[in-house]
Amino acid sequence: MRALVVYESMFGNTKQIAEEVARGLTTRMPVEILEVGTAPVLLPDEVTLLVVGGPTHAFGMSRASTRDSAEQQADGDLISRGEGIREWLSALRVTIPIAAAAFDTKIRAAYMPGSAAKGAHKALRRHHLRLAAPPMNFYVTGTKGPLEETELRRAHEWGESLADAMAST
Repeated sequence: MRALVVYESMFGNTKQIAEEVARGLTTRMPVEILEVGTAPVLLPDEVTLLVVGGPTHAFGMSRASTRDSAEQQADGDLISRGEGIREWLSALRVTIPIAAAAFDTKIRAAYMPGSAAKGAHKALRRHHLRLAAPPMNFYVTGTKGPLEETELRRAHEWGESLADAMAST
């Protein structure tokens, strides 16, 4: 049993969440964490849980145009350069049935609907993966962050809950 966490991150917030989710998962299983640009599109057979996360851009998963916009807003280099989880999920090939879950980072505001996690969740379902949890949102205080105060703890706890769910199946 092994987990793979694949993330896309512009300013570092989603990367931090992915790292905490991975730490939570390590309570029950080995975990590999990869930035989307380095993630394989053919999953290794030993992966039993895939966790995918990215930032919410323009009501869903990022696109080339929204990544360009993020680059213009960045104070330095972006973490994820090139294609994001939308493109990676489109190219993903899974040869055996595995469990999966999706998360995102987004601003907590009534006027900011949409969720990258919901889009990723649907993409995982289209690959006929067993969805281990509903899509999970983690919150930032602004476009570039930072994360809200309790989000790293929540991410760790969510990772632990995913690990527990996997152990009981």
